[in-house]
Amino acid sequence: MSQNFKGIFAALTTPFVGDEISTEKLKENILKYNSTDLAGYVVLGTTGESIYLTDDESEKLARAVKEVASNGKKIIVGTGRESTKITLEFTNRMADLGIDAVLIRTPSYFKARMDREALRKHYLTIADQSKAPVLIYHIPQITGLSIDPELIIELSTHPNIIGMKNSSGYLGFLGEVKSQLAPDFDYLLGAGGVIFLGLTLGASGGILRLAAVAPAECVKLYNLCIEEKLDEARKLQLNLVPVNKAIIQTFAIPGTKYALDLCGYYGGPSRLPLLPIDEEGKKEMERILKESGLLPH
Repeated sequence: MSQNFKGIFAALTTPFVGDEISTEKLKENILKYNSTDLAGYVVLGTTGESIYLTDDESEKLARAVKEVASNGKKIIVGTGRESTKITLEFTNRMADLGIDAVLIRTPSYFKARMDREALRKHYLTIADQSKAPVLIYHIPQITGLSIDPELIIELSTHPNIIGMKNSSGYLGFLGEVKSQLAPDFDYLLGAGGVIFLGLTLGASGGILRLAAVAPAECVKLYNLCIEEKLDEARKLQLNLVPVNKAIIQTFAIPGTKYALDLCGYYGGPSRLPLLPIDEEGKKEMERILKESGLLPH
């Protein structure tokens, strides 16, 4: 299944008003993102607090993105669950909305049993029956589970497995697999701090939390790399590193949402048990965004 999933995709947050999802606030954010050259959007990923959402809430959010995303923007939906059966059921429920691909994390609750053969069977079973193209989601810092590079190479030959998102930040993985991946398999980076280096090594693009906060800058970085304007790209990457560190490591999703509020989008609260960023953290986030030139004038 030949589809192009190159470029920069924004990993979307889930807007809450109180403790309820707000599709209206999500649509407002998407309408603003539509004016950028993002390749598309990822809804129900890690950044979207998907683990805290019901299936019905998840469907409402995916529908909302589908309704307002501009033509040409691809929509990827995170559908990973712990069992193969439930993952497949939810995957096809989302596929029926007309989205472009699904992003499926490795099941990890019984991680001691998730060896190569278990993961191989999981992904092949889903890919054989999924109504939407499948992207493998590798995020070992969350799941505590790493995928074998040789398994990725094998899975890349399946016609319905069209790529992967690797959020590990380990570029050696890309180096190990790149030359052996199927030609149409798109390798997307999930770590905004290494997007420059990853693109120079042959990555197809990125699915980035950073692109939700700084979409134009992430797209510019991608384009500079494609155009081989590497000195300019390197400077831009270094300017974005402190922002990426703040929203990924230091302040995580609550900090990301506060950064969105500062940058003219709707961030709002996270869902418990995630606690909001404190006042000291807010001042630090504002300082970082100001020094990086991301705050609106």
